[in-house]
Amino acid sequence: MAKAAPHGKNEPPKVIVVKKITVVAGGHHGGAWKVAYADFVTAMMAFFLLLWLLGATNEKQRKGIADYFAPTLLDNRSLGIGGNGPAGGESVLSENKLGPKAGQANKQAIMIKAGSAGGPMQGFGDKGSLRSSRAVQDEDRKNFAKLKAEVMRKIAATKALAKLGKHVRFTMTPDGMRIDLIDDADYSMFALGTTALESDASKLVGMVAAGIRETANPIMIRGHTDSVPFGDPRAMNNWMLASGRAEATRRRLALGGIPEARFNRIEGVADREPMIAKDPMDPRNRRVAVTLLYRPGTFGQ
Repeated sequence: MAKAAPHGKNEPPKVIVVKKITVVAGGHHGGAWKVAYADFVTAMMAFFLLLWLLGATNEKQRKGIADYFAPTLLDNRSLGIGGNGPAGGESVLSENKLGPKAGQANKQAIMIKAGSAGGPMQGFGDKGSLRSSRAVQDEDRKNFAKLKAEVMRKIAATKALAKLGKHVRFTMTPDGMRIDLIDDADYSMFALGTTALESDASKLVGMVAAGIRETANPIMIRGHTDSVPFGDPRAMNNWMLASGRAEATRRRLALGGIPEARFNRIEGVADREPMIAKDPMDPRNRRVAVTLLYRPGTFGQ
């Protein structure tokens, strides 16, 4: 832009040049590429994590991981639950209708189809490994009946032990068959106040061991006492006595050929579960209970 020359002077006008520089915001210093790079790195991390999982797991573990992420939508028959559309998120031909007001809810129901018999019963079901199957229980009951007859026959055939037959009782329980070896006023399996088996009692336990040796059932042993107290409970008490007698019975069964792995539980309950509840001091409350437990079932049986 030229200004007019000053008055009375013959000078050329001064020229002032104004330059305008337009700066593009950000330019190559912008942050858009950083977002794209972060997405790329995240995707690569997920990809290498997937490769690691495929290489570090077996087929069963991979199936478990896949099942964990699989949707569990069995059926959607539920009142007022569905998508936002007029058909509840379904096509007009779908049978997966969601109640009379299907378009008013946003979630689908996770439930069993009406009238369905359900899937295979496993785990705690009738065919689960955590519960004996009916077939296994029936087989165990037959084996228990044979065992009872065999043990009683052997006791009766042994003159020295025939008198002890009345001290042996067989009882079916929800856990299996319980064999009670019971004292009375005239006979005690253990020396008074000790965990030492009497000679005849040791032979009797050995005969029981011979009978149950061929079975595969887990074994539980519980020691019981009467309520007669000890002079100094700090030195010996009914809890210690019951537990010690249960362990002594386990050792005698082990000497009779019972494998260590079959012993499931060894415990003493003192006088807390008397057989003669009305008289806790009755000597018949002194007993050792050997229970043949039902065998656990397996998946698919």
